[in-house]
Amino acid sequence: MEIWHLVVLAVLALNIIVSVFIARRDDLDTFQKTAQIVIVWLIPFIAAIGLWLFHRGNDDNSSGGGPIGGGPSDSIGVQASSD
Repeated sequence: MEIWHLVVLAVLALNIIVSVFIARRDDLDTFQKTAQIVIVWLIPFIAAIGLWLFHRGNDDNSSGGGPIGGGPSDSIGVQASSD
């Protein structure tokens, strides 16, 4: 019966850590934080790891280049001018 206590303790610790991690994020509004924390507690192990990996992947900005999207240049880098 002791192994089950360790498993439950590990799942509780993981859920608490991920819940705090989600609650401290600045890029989520209150509803998103609440919904994700509820999901973590409804589907304990899988949701906790999945949401943590998802947010960790969003925080990794080291592989990105510059900003994406528009601007006054066309696809080959030539400035478009309006005469």
